[in-house]
Amino acid sequence: MPQFSTKRHVQHSASEMFDLVADVERYPEFVPLCRSLRVRKRSADSEDRDVVVADMTVAYKLIYETFTSRVTLDRPSLEILVEYLEGPFRKMNNRWRFHSAGSNACDVEFFISYEFRSRTLGLLMGAMFDAAFRRFSVAFERRADQIYGAKTS
Repeated sequence: MPQFSTKRHVQHSASEMFDLVADVERYPEFVPLCRSLRVRKRSADSEDRDVVVADMTVAYKLIYETFTSRVTLDRPSLEILVEYLEGPFRKMNNRWRFHSAGSNACDVEFFISYEFRSRTLGLLMGAMFDAAFRRFSVAFERRADQIYGAKTS
C-alpha cells in the first residue's frame, strides 16, 4: 500500500498550523489536486473532539474522483485524523500532528497511506498522488505565510 510521510519545521505556532489544516473548506484554494470540498456534517464525538464529514473532489487532467472522509479534529492533542468512508479507495488513512517548537514555530508531521480500489485508477492517479503529497506540506506552509504572515527564525 503506497504511503508517504514527512516532518517539517515551520515558523508558525502549532495552534496556527492546526487551525489552518482544520479549515478544510479552504482546501480548494491551495491544496494540490483538490478541486472542491463540501462539508456534509459537523459534530462532536464522545471525547468532545470536533468531527467533520466531508466530500473532496480531486482532479488531474480529465480524471475527477470524489471521496468521503471523516476528519477528527483533536485540538488538545494537536492532532487531525482523516478516516476514509467511501469513494475510489480500498483504504486511506491520513494523520497530521503538530508539535510546538517555541512560541512561533512548530514541527508538522504528515502521514498518509492509501490504496485505490481500481488497479487502473491506481496506475493513472498513483504517480500524481505521490507528487501531490510531496507538495502538501509546502502548500500548507505557504498558506500559513499568506494567512499569518511570513516569520523568520
